[in-house]
Amino acid sequence: METKRVVDVGDEVPNFCLKGIDEHGEEREFCFNQFRDKKVILYFYPKDNTPGCTTEACDFRDNLNRFKEFGITVIGVSPDSVKSHKRFREKYSLNFILLSDPDKKVAEMFGAYGEKKSYGRITKGIIRSTFYIENGKVVKTWRNVRAKGHVERVLKELGLIEK
Repeated sequence: METKRVVDVGDEVPNFCLKGIDEHGEEREFCFNQFRDKKVILYFYPKDNTPGCTTEACDFRDNLNRFKEFGITVIGVSPDSVKSHKRFREKYSLNFILLSDPDKKVAEMFGAYGEKKSYGRITKGIIRSTFYIENGKVVKTWRNVRAKGHVERVLKELGLIEK
């Protein structure tokens, strides 16, 4: 059985296109190539409006200015529909891009979809993961992270706040 190659540190991110909601709540299609010459935090989360995902999204929201100061665009990705993202964004005043990956192809490409252990059971789903990308290349990864405190850890490890 052939295993798929997963995008990792040092790899060029292949172009992909997904529908989503921009930072102003407008629905449109986004292609990674439009971010190729930028700094990007691309994070994968399991589901809109769940406790852990809400905590993580609100932490990104509350720290967005810190990321923006360093020219970093934050993008969240989950299998939820664009309609679900729109409600999630409005409910929590989220101020960054949310992309819909219903067939989980992009999550698979980044190794953010697969088997995971939850309460002692092995299930298949989104593995909460974050990627820091600069000029189209993955610079740093955080895989299988806990939502609480994750954004602060990312900020510290990127040197955007003191350790």
